[in-house]
Amino acid sequence: MKQITVQELKQLIDAKTDFQLIDVREQHEFDEVNLNGILIPMGEVMGRLAEIDKNKQVVIHCRSGARSANVINALERQGYSNLYNLQGGIMAYINQIGL
Repeated sequence: MKQITVQELKQLIDAKTDFQLIDVREQHEFDEVNLNGILIPMGEVMGRLAEIDKNKQVVIHCRSGARSANVINALERQGYSNLYNLQGGIMAYINQIGL
């Protein structure tokens, strides 16, 4: 599984790179704090595959990196090869970069 650090994600955001950011946490977690990605809760991912781009870099994150890793493993079995797990999730982003 490919990984991306919070610093690398910040660089993508700052450079306005054309990529997709997907948050697989639950709605209430997203409502508390988010990185302005697309919310697709973990339990809904397989029913919303059409929303996940196969043609550009896709960064998937959750709170700490475990749920997003599980989602990426499932998506890679569906043929995705452009996915990156945010190391440490949104908690690492908040702690290292801030919001």
